[in-house]
Amino acid sequence: MHYKITHITKYDYTDKVSLSYSEARLMPRNCKNQQVISSTLDIEPYAADFRIREDFFGNHVAYFSMQQAHNVFTITAVSEVQLQENPAQLDFYQGYTWEEVRNMLAQQQHFSQQSVETLDARQYTLDSPLVAVSAELAEYAQPSFTQGRLITDAVNDLMQRIYKDFTFDPDFTTLATPLATVLEHRRGVCQDFAHLAIGCLRSVGLATRYVSGYIETLPPAGEAKLIGADASHAWFSVYVPEQGWIDFDPTNNQMPNTQHITLGWGRDYADITPLKGVIFGGQQHELDVSVHVECLSS
Repeated sequence: MHYKITHITKYDYTDKVSLSYSEARLMPRNCKNQQVISSTLDIEPYAADFRIREDFFGNHVAYFSMQQAHNVFTITAVSEVQLQENPAQLDFYQGYTWEEVRNMLAQQQHFSQQSVETLDARQYTLDSPLVAVSAELAEYAQPSFTQGRLITDAVNDLMQRIYKDFTFDPDFTTLATPLATVLEHRRGVCQDFAHLAIGCLRSVGLATRYVSGYIETLPPAGEAKLIGADASHAWFSVYVPEQGWIDFDPTNNQMPNTQHITLGWGRDYADITPLKGVIFGGQQHELDVSVHVECLSS
């Protein structure tokens, strides 16, 4: 599948911004079933000191400043990617139980006895800025993680339970809403559901990361569009030794395949925020975000 993604972010300030420093994570990355054909950023007004580098997690980050006074700031990211069919079926993944994976990640053996990928995955078992393990999260996860269950079956069951138990409500949470509140009220958005799953999985000792991206869908006549279409989307990946990272989308109760376009990943949303920075002035502002995902060819 060949996609073109246009992501426009516009800030309209009530007072002039005299100086700003920003970083944007709006350029997709190459990964196992995704190849980036092109990716550009158009910034208005003129951006000085513009440079792109990879962050700690390998995501593309654009750094720039705007040194002239302005009331409006617009950044337009246009990317084209090619997605290959991914065998996102549970019967493809065989082998380890969730306890075996947990024990592998927890082993304090000499580094040379573990693969580089497994060593890297261990950091995703730890607390992160927006997700901390808790007894409550472990308790919610427990029905899915019964003794001797294959890790992929257990994670798939957890994904299905989140989909059934929680209501998608874009008015309930903000970026500052604690995960405990989401768990208590069982409402939120894709970011919350990804964080919830990550917290549950880390609470039982597994390595899980947050994935940011987009989702495209053309539903059959009479059926609802998948939540997250034409907007930024989020899901999670769980690490399985010898298999690698396996994606799950609890918002839509599916394993991502050729409709999910990956921007990047990190421990949680704080590591992969699409746009953030510091401004001088500006006072209040209005924010307008527009995302269009277009399938150019299959």
